Amino acid sequence: MGDIRTETVRYAAGGRTMRSHLAFDAAQRGRRPGIVIFSEWWGLNDYLERRARELAGLGYVALAADIYGEGRTATDAKEAGELMNGLFADMDGTSERIRAALAALAARPEVDAVRLGAMGYCMGGALALHAARLGLDLRGVVSFHGSLDRTHAARKGDVKAKVLICQAGDDSFVPAEQLESFRKEMQELGVDLEVVVYPGARHAFTNPKATENGQRFGLPLAYDANADRQSWEKMRTFWTRVLG
Repeated sequence: MGDIRTETVRYAAGGRTMRSHLAFDAAQRGRRPGIVIFSEWWGLNDYLERRARELAGLGYVALAADIYGEGRTATDAKEAGELMNGLFADMDGTSERIRAALAALAARPEVDAVRLGAMGYCMGGALALHAARLGLDLRGVVSFHGSLDRTHAARKGDVKAKVLICQAGDDSFVPAEQLESFRKEMQELGVDLEVVVYPGARHAFTNPKATENGQRFGLPLAYDANADRQSWEKMRTFWTRVLG
């Protein structure tokens, strides 16, 4: 059954204290792969912590990253948008936070620092892809219904990670043109890429609260249980392949 433990991991990045959520199986012995998880625009909330525990149950050490600092989360869409826009307005600072999260995970005694991955949801998917474009030492990157626009222009050979994209078929935030442009970019960079599109699924399809949030804030969000389950299984297969 395992013995899933969690703790808060504090580290500095850009003059802020980051309070990330670590999950691991204490019943396991030896070093094992580590995965950093980046959040939707809401920040490090219960949903991301649950995903970290689920990854720990699969045998990974998972760090749900605090990307805003001080463990801050948004209470409504307006605040979430402002926080997210602040990140993308300062990509140098955001890159520092991403690097710091990976370094904090790699430093853990449970982690095999040469077997690292990153994944994320919505905004977090974009951050995980940004980490790959920066050329960080990642075996793999997974994006769930994330933005695919680039915030850093990588050169061929920069991206070390294999990439899995799990995308909604009816996502007004990520139009088909953006996906095709991303495919072309990855092809030109020589990246090992797999893209899975879930027909009819909408933005944020993995989050059980997506439909409620969409109705509350007037956004085209919806949970899709089938796409959620299928994309998680696809991710499991991917991590087994690239992290061992």
